[in-house]
Amino acid sequence: MPTDHSAQLARGRRQRRIDAVPEPLRPAVTGFADSLLRARERARRAGTRPRSDQTIEAALATMRDLGLFLNAERGKNDWATVHVDDVKAFLAALPRARKRRLTVLRQFFRFARTHRTVLVDPTTGLAGKDPKGFRGRTLTLDQQRSVFRRWTTDPAVHPHESLVGILALLHGASSRETRFLRCSDIEHRRQAVWLGNRPNPVPLDPASWAVLTRCLAHRDRQSTANPHVIVTKGTKAGHAQASTAYLSHVLDDCGYSPRMIRSTRLVDLVNTLDPKLVAAAFGLDPQTALIYLADYVDAGRLPNP
Repeated sequence: MPTDHSAQLARGRRQRRIDAVPEPLRPAVTGFADSLLRARERARRAGTRPRSDQTIEAALATMRDLGLFLNAERGKNDWATVHVDDVKAFLAALPRARKRRLTVLRQFFRFARTHRTVLVDPTTGLAGKDPKGFRGRTLTLDQQRSVFRRWTTDPAVHPHESLVGILALLHGASSRETRFLRCSDIEHRRQAVWLGNRPNPVPLDPASWAVLTRCLAHRDRQSTANPHVIVTKGTKAGHAQASTAYLSHVLDDCGYSPRMIRSTRLVDLVNTLDPKLVAAAFGLDPQTALIYLADYVDAGRLPNP
């Protein structure tokens, strides 16, 4: 192959991203790509860190997505008409990529303002980090009832799945708390368990205690000396806890992740009770509990005027 084969492939990838930009917005993106390449050449001559092909292609992909968003969602075909609200809506589409995308947009609009393509930079004043808050998914009431019946009435469900699910759904137990749960942490007389760093034992309701008893019976059938409640084929010969990967996939059959189920419980408790009380009961930092606090009030809980 020729020595510049990789450069030719990179040139083709860049061109495909530029060609995907709507035609009225394409010239500015082409000029932006040329400026990135010129900056890379200057960095190479100066001996500093030049941008890689992957970095430039990611920047052009961001501009392609922005151009398509402006054309399809906002009906705009001129960079000069882009408003800060357009940029906010574009960044909100992928919250996890906000910081990376905003960095690229700042570079582009700085270039566009230098070349008189725009008069005002719409990214001015935007923060790279989103305000902290819970954005995860939660279960509806019907979904909660469905998994509760599955874990408490279906004998075909594996005991480990039932235990992890019930502790997360009713008691907000994390996968780590369940993974490190030992037989010595169970108070049979009081029907309570010690979970993680919680200051007090967690009393179990009859359904949770029945699920825990079923899991202990499954452990006894393995004839193991492992002190943990959840014992797998790989840990029954030793004393180590189950792996993180095992706990992360133990609920695959029900279709929901442990984090999603636990978040459902925490969101409900924090928005119903005092977040400080929830943090104290769960052994959490108060700031951690506030993340789950919603920024709106349910209309059904307001007094009737």
